[in-house]
Parts: sequence; structure tokens; C-alpha cells
Amino acid sequence: MSSKIPSVTRSKPLKRPTQARARFTVQAIFDTYVRIWQRDGWAGLTTRAVALEAGVAVGTLYDYFPSKEALHSAYVRHCIERLIQAVDVQVVEPTDLNWQQRIHLLIQLLSGMQREELSWFHPDMMELEPLIAEQKYQLRAYAELLAMWRRVMDACTDLPQQPDEHLIEALHLAVWGGRRYAMQLRLDEQRMRLWAAEMEALCLARLD
Repeated sequence: MSSKIPSVTRSKPLKRPTQARARFTVQAIFDTYVRIWQRDGWAGLTTRAVALEAGVAVGTLYDYFPSKEALHSAYVRHCIERLIQAVDVQVVEPTDLNWQQRIHLLIQLLSGMQREELSWFHPDMMELEPLIAEQKYQLRAYAELLAMWRRVMDACTDLPQQPDEHLIEALHLAVWGGRRYAMQLRLDEQRMRLWAAEMEALCLARLD
């Protein structure tokens, strides 16, 4: 890697892919990143190894990600974007769901109980947050997730009463904050499912 890149820059992605081919390349990089991370751990992961295993030129990877910290930052962003996209497609856009069904699907997605098509959220992400967690990026993700909740509520046209912004934020904090803490504690699958069911019941009761 070039020593001319300032350290503050090397922890951030340099650009986002816009062309279809570039998006395909970056997706291949993300897939390989997760595979190596799962196999070799964070300490054994290098950007060069990701590029070689993904079949991408090292220089091409560095065009986007000047360090593995920058790659991780972009991957976390990718996970959040995929989650929001899944909620929009499965919860917001369908026209044949009642509000209880929308809330059920929302909690399933946010709690990680429905994850076949979502990206790889993992407890190790919590440990790596100090490397990438600038407050402005945390706040941006928070605002985008909160806006997603608002779109879900707007789609629930059969709700007895639309919740105000304070209630929406409280539910978001309860579900998303709970998932993050549960990931940090590495709760097993059964306990996560029980927690998700209780979160759904809480949301349904508060919104009814």
C-alpha cells in the first residue's frame, strides 16, 4: 500500500461503485472478505489476500479500499444498506399485508431471524467498531434506519393510530440496540428467537 495515503484516509473507503461491473467487482470483494475473515480471523486477513482470492487486481481493490479497516467500514455500510433494502422490498412495498404482518416481518429481519439474503452480521463487528466508528457515520446509519421504520409505519395504513416520532424511535432503539447487545454477548440461536418473539409482542402491544 502506498505510504502517501494519510492514515485518516486509509480507514475509509475511497469511492463507491456506480457501474454494474464495478458493483459486481465490489460484491466479489465483500464475499471474499467475509470468507477469509471467517476462515482466518481478522489478524490473518489482508487486503492483498482478499484481492488475490477474489480474482481482482490488487490495484483495483486499493482504488476502493486502501486498507482492511476501510474494507470493513464499507462492508458494514453494505450490510446496513442490504438490510434496509430487504425491509423496503418485503415489508413496505407489498400491498396485501396487514399491519401485524408487516411488524412480524420487520422484527424478523431486524433481529436476524430471517437472514438468507442478508449480509453477514457477526459479533466480531462489535469488536472492530473502534477502528471505523466515527460518530457522523453512526448518526447517518441511525437516521437511515429510523427513516426505514417511518416508511414501515406509513405502509401500515390499517393501524388503529399512527405512532408519533418518539414512539418510533423508542421501538427502533429497543430492537436494534437489543440485537447489537445480544450479538456482543453472543447469545445462542434459541435465546435470540425467544428475544425476537418478545420484541415483536412488545411492538404489537404498543402499536395496538
